[in-house]
Amino acid sequence: MIIRIENGRIITDGEIREAYVYIENGKILAVTKDEMPFDESVDAQGLYVSPGFIDMHTHGAIGVDFTRNGNTYTAEESAENFARAVDFHMTHGTTTILPTITASSMQTMINALDAMKVLIDGNLAKANIPGAHMEGPYFSPTAAGAQDPKFITDPIPADYTALTEKYGKIIRRWSYAPERDHDQSFTRYLMEHDILPAAGHTDAIYTELKPAFEAGCRLVTHLYSCTSTITRDHGFRRLGVIECAYLWDDMDVEIIADGCHLPPELIKLIVKLKGVDRVSLVTDSLQVAGTTAKESSCGTTKCIIEDGVCKLLDRSAFAGSIATMDRLVRVCTKDAGIPLADTVTMAATTPARVLGLNKGRIAAGLDADILFFDEDVNIKRVFVDGKTVHEA
Repeated sequence: MIIRIENGRIITDGEIREAYVYIENGKILAVTKDEMPFDESVDAQGLYVSPGFIDMHTHGAIGVDFTRNGNTYTAEESAENFARAVDFHMTHGTTTILPTITASSMQTMINALDAMKVLIDGNLAKANIPGAHMEGPYFSPTAAGAQDPKFITDPIPADYTALTEKYGKIIRRWSYAPERDHDQSFTRYLMEHDILPAAGHTDAIYTELKPAFEAGCRLVTHLYSCTSTITRDHGFRRLGVIECAYLWDDMDVEIIADGCHLPPELIKLIVKLKGVDRVSLVTDSLQVAGTTAKESSCGTTKCIIEDGVCKLLDRSAFAGSIATMDRLVRVCTKDAGIPLADTVTMAATTPARVLGLNKGRIAAGLDADILFFDEDVNIKRVFVDGKTVHEA
């Protein structure tokens, strides 16, 4: 059956235009002004028609923690809880998501990955789940943020090989501090196993990040959040991760564009220097996203929720966000003044390229993950693989 979307403002490839979108068998058949045969029409009623958003860094929502849920529930029960959290994010425009597992004990990470496998193998969620994001535990202790310090360590080959051998098809990306991977063996191992390396929670300087970059680490986890900047050694300035990200054109970055982790003017600067084709929007949302909770925890780290963000108890730093992807798009367009079509590139097109997915644009041959939303980025309808999975 061929579905035609009509009367919409199509956002793709950095522009907004009028056209029909034809869908067949879960794929986009054509984007054209030409009349083609179809079996069913969908009236977009003048709304924006956008590729589905892709969030490659989120810890949970509606009370569900993708890391620690498995310590309380069975893998099957956790998988059902994960599906509820994924589908909550879907209602806010996220059609593809990478649930994130934080620095924890081996057993906790195994429990989380067991549940993730049940979730993915059983197709329990309405959104796409290409795999999991491992965030740690191979971090700098001084850049750990809200990560539990008792689990922070150098890469341990016996541990990461055991996880990869059992869950290699589940793990899609892995954030780590490159300076702790002293000979780049961990970076090379990830590359050999088709796992995306990302520099995060790191104090790396230029001479430490460059070997990792050359070995395949081409992504920075939440730029400006727990990422090093210029330091001085006996008067000599040394570039940090932030400056390296700007220096190397083919280094991708992700940003938590909730207006709190990064103010609008800093978002504008990042986009100006890196360009939308190298910036991906991520929520980094915690389990309190979508709740009215005023207090929470990230592992053993207690935090409070105020001013639209999750903070450490002493308010010295942020512990994570409570954002959804539609909020990020609003902040970028309404507050930072970035054109909507460019913002959608960062919310969909760039992360699709980074993850190697057949998504992220409204173009022939790509997966038909599509959103309808209004001028204020209120999500009105969500298609996943060409099927309506949510209507507001």
